[in-house]
Amino acid sequence: MNKKKIALVVALLAVIPFLLPERGRIPVQGASARDWNKQSFWYEPWGQSGVHKGIDIFAPAGRPVVAPVYGTVVYRGQMGIGGNVVAVLGPKWRIHYFAHLRSSSVRPLQIVTAGDALGTVGTSGNAAGKAPHLHYAILQVIPRVWKATGQTQGWKRMFFVDPGEVIA
Repeated sequence: MNKKKIALVVALLAVIPFLLPERGRIPVQGASARDWNKQSFWYEPWGQSGVHKGIDIFAPAGRPVVAPVYGTVVYRGQMGIGGNVVAVLGPKWRIHYFAHLRSSSVRPLQIVTAGDALGTVGTSGNAAGKAPHLHYAILQVIPRVWKATGQTQGWKRMFFVDPGEVIA
């Protein structure tokens, strides 16, 4: 294969995920839009992280957490203040991040479809002693520079998507 063909294949692999539809669903089984504060995305001040880069969906401990989109599990494990976490690479080169899980039921490189079980709602990480909830964030692998602001940590905003907009 010549260099032009290789470049074309690489370009297509980079572009195709942007063309795929992203029809998100609420990632907590049985939850509705009433189970999170729509204004909590990028809220400050917010504990150790300074700015809240996702939404917290409140639900009873043990309630199933499901994939909101199709994708590939890229991480499962412990991550500091997030506790037990799972990360799924989905359409549009977005990483869907699920934190404070009680348990997880997937493994890295597993392919998931919307609605597949990822784990259960819990209070791991810095949610210990607080109401059980799922912290759900979406990170944009390819930055959207026009989203950067002068706010606290505003430059990071180009890497985050409001999950409420994806699952609404």
